[in-house]
Amino acid sequence: MQKIKILLVEDEQDIADMIKMNAEVSDFKVVVENDGLNGYMAAEREKPDIIVLDIMLPGMNGLDVCRKIKNNPELMNIPIIMISAKSEELDVVLGLELGADDYVTKPFSPKILLSRIKAVLRRQNEPKKEPKRIEFGKFALDLDSYQLLKGSKLIPLTLSEFGILKRLVSNQGKVLTRNQLLDDLHGDESYVVDRNIDVHIASLRKKLGPNFNWIETVRGVGYRFKEDA
Repeated sequence: MQKIKILLVEDEQDIADMIKMNAEVSDFKVVVENDGLNGYMAAEREKPDIIVLDIMLPGMNGLDVCRKIKNNPELMNIPIIMISAKSEELDVVLGLELGADDYVTKPFSPKILLSRIKAVLRRQNEPKKEPKRIEFGKFALDLDSYQLLKGSKLIPLTLSEFGILKRLVSNQGKVLTRNQLLDDLHGDESYVVDRNIDVHIASLRKKLGPNFNWIETVRGVGYRFKEDA
C-alpha cells in the first residue's frame, strides 16, 4: 500500500526534523523544503496528499505559497495545514480564508499535528454527496425543511442561524473564520445577516442548551465544531 505523502515546508530545522521523525514513525512519507519557493515547486513536482506549511518562510512566505497553490487547478484540492506563531493570528485568519484547512500554533506537540493531519485527510476522503439530514448527538438538521430537531421537538432557528450551524456541522473539526461564515450565508439570497457572527453564535448556543458545548470559539480566528463531539 502506497504511503500517504506529506510535503512539509518549514525553515526551522529542529522543528522540521521533529515533525519528519514522528510522521515517518506513523508510516507517512515526508518531503521537506525550507523556503517558500522551493516548497511551491515541490508541491508541483511531488503532488503530495497534504501540505504542512509554515507562515514565516524566507523568500516567498507561507501565505503567498498557499495562495499560489489554491490558484493552481492542478494543486488546489491538496489540503493545507498552516503552522504559525501565537503572534500571527491575523495571518492564520488570512490563510484559512485563502483555502487552508487547519492550523497549529508553535510550540505544538507532534502528536497534535499528526492528529490534525489525519483528521483533515479523513474529511478530504469523505463522500461529497449532500445529505438530506445531518445528525449530531440528540439533534438533527433537516436540510429540506430548514429545521433543527431535538428528538421530536422542533427548535426554531432563523435562516441565518440555520445556515451557520449547517456550515459548522458540515465542516466538523475545521476552523472557520467569521468572514467564511458570512460569505457562506451571503451566497444564498434567502439569508439576511448582520455583520456580527458572534451574536448569531451566542443565540445558537442558547437555543441548543446549556450542556451543548460542541461549538468551540477559536480565539482571534473564528469557530470550530468539535470533531469528537
